[in-house]
Amino acid sequence: MNESIAAVILLIGGAFVVIGALGAVRMPDLMLRMHATTKAGILGGGLVAIAGGVFFNESEVMVRALAILAFVVLTGPVAAHMIARAGYFTGAPFWERTLKDDLRSNLDKAGGYLYSAQEQREGKGRPQQQAPRDDGE
Repeated sequence: MNESIAAVILLIGGAFVVIGALGAVRMPDLMLRMHATTKAGILGGGLVAIAGGVFFNESEVMVRALAILAFVVLTGPVAAHMIARAGYFTGAPFWERTLKDDLRSNLDKAGGYLYSAQEQREGKGRPQQQAPRDDGE
């Protein structure tokens, strides 16, 4: 019985991992790829670990599987955020159909700092950039 349950959980987890891999290949820019792979990868990897715990049916293995799940759930989104932030700072191109970039006015690429909206209102951030002039200057 445990083998059947573990097999079903393993197949579902494997399917999520494959969906995450397809998202990494099919999505057009870094931010969308990060979203697809993080969500599906965490769920798929967690289910694979749980399937191992169910298959062996030992408390030590289940505790390790749950520890793996907790570690992946806690560190995966943080790692994805840091990779996406680094990509944003280095100028990774957005998809041409991306409509909005709320962070552009708060970004100081030279100093590597992203000012909050509150810092902008209080005058701590850099001033809003003016549009370039077209009169040749």
